[in-house]
Amino acid sequence: MNANWEEILKDRLELYGHRNWLVIADSAYPAQSRQAIETIVADEEQTTVLERACAILGGCKHIKPNIYTDEELTFVGEEDAPGIHSYRERLGGLLTGPEVRVLPHEEIIAKLDRAGELFRVLVVKTKMRIPYTSVFFELDCGYWNAQSETKLRAAMRSGDRTRKSRKRRL
Repeated sequence: MNANWEEILKDRLELYGHRNWLVIADSAYPAQSRQAIETIVADEEQTTVLERACAILGGCKHIKPNIYTDEELTFVGEEDAPGIHSYRERLGGLLTGPEVRVLPHEEIIAKLDRAGELFRVLVVKTKMRIPYTSVFFELDCGYWNAQSETKLRAAMRSGDRTRKSRKRRL
């Protein structure tokens, strides 16, 4: 168990950029064999870790998260997983910023696996013992967005450089 999970998270997020991932996982999340995927244990409740991770991410100006949760989470019943109802309510209160994308678990894992082929991933395992409760953060650039990238690519295709760039012939 790692008492310094928060410090490790802060250090990794300083290092990480777009295309890296952070996972706040339940206790049964597997340790993966890929070298780029680092797993640490936080001996705390998942919502506590998630709340702190969101606060730390909010302070990072160089990155912003795309958040994913498992579609299965919406179908898990209280009779099969006691506490799921209150967890869903708490999760809704924690993830109020960016849009949360809901996808089948296997689709999220496939995205994570592809990212792990080239980019680093940090998994923080918690004490959570309810299925499909892991929260996945695909990191993106904090100071550039898809609209700006689309505009840039269109300008490149058309050969339209900015006035300043034309003078310097970059």
